[in-house]
Amino acid sequence: MKQITNSILMIRPVSFRMNEQTAVNNYFMEDMALKNAEINFRAQEEFDQLVKMLREHGVEVIVVEDRIETDTPDSVFPNNWISFHENGTVVVYPMFAENRRKERRDDLFDILEEHGFRIDQIVDYTSAEEYSCFLEATGSIIMDRIHQKAYCALSERAHEELLIEFCEDFECTPVIFTANQTVDGERLPIYHTNVMMCIGEQFAVVCLDSIDDKSEKKNIVNHLKQDGKAIVKISETQMHQFAGNMLQVIGKDDQRLLVMSSAAYNSLTPEQLATLGKYNDTIVHSPLHTIETCGGGSARCMMAEIFLPKRSQSAQ
Repeated sequence: MKQITNSILMIRPVSFRMNEQTAVNNYFMEDMALKNAEINFRAQEEFDQLVKMLREHGVEVIVVEDRIETDTPDSVFPNNWISFHENGTVVVYPMFAENRRKERRDDLFDILEEHGFRIDQIVDYTSAEEYSCFLEATGSIIMDRIHQKAYCALSERAHEELLIEFCEDFECTPVIFTANQTVDGERLPIYHTNVMMCIGEQFAVVCLDSIDDKSEKKNIVNHLKQDGKAIVKISETQMHQFAGNMLQVIGKDDQRLLVMSSAAYNSLTPEQLATLGKYNDTIVHSPLHTIETCGGGSARCMMAEIFLPKRSQSAQ
């Protein structure tokens, strides 16, 4: 089992803007006093810069252009509707916002196969949408693939019964909790686990301050310590700069890269950076101000990791 990969799928936005359907429970989003066309243009620039940086560091990035006709403002965050697994399985997930469901597209499977990946089966949980039951892929589930654990902060976008079903299907242990943030003086659920938590091969970044229940907090710490993870604690303020929304990937010469936005990087203390530097050859960051402000997501949300096996040369 691998925890990290060299291959990433990214969707280049064509209709990026603030999505009114996701703003109802994504409190990271803010309005920008700009026309939608300008917002999309800036988002494309940020996207292209991140892709360029990843490729320069030896990451295989498969870029697919979004479709203008579907009018999908959040398509830049594919990790919320799909995940790819080492056994050749692709999983498709049920999504909270109706207009985000249009992001799902079968042609991606053909594109991945054209790039030499093997898809053996597709597991589809989307029928749960009929019952208003949601689980938004690696936005909701932080996988420790090596130790077969699925960390999940419950919210309107992550329902416990569906997480349990996922864990039974994929033979992993659920680690369930609630993570909150303060909104207008009230503690409300954080919309996605991956804004407050990241798990690498040897470390975990987590905003423990967002977990109000002491026993849940202790349980997470115990799981991470049992599995030998160095815990890097971030504050709620740092979480709001997307310091939890980072991803470890493999670059050239098998180097470990930690990818995040410039806002996330600039929020970290020298001590936190030093700890992360012990477990990564390089920490890379790119400015994602427009995408973060209007989309309420950051670098990790933009990268759908591909763990699918490659077809043998003879079969290609």
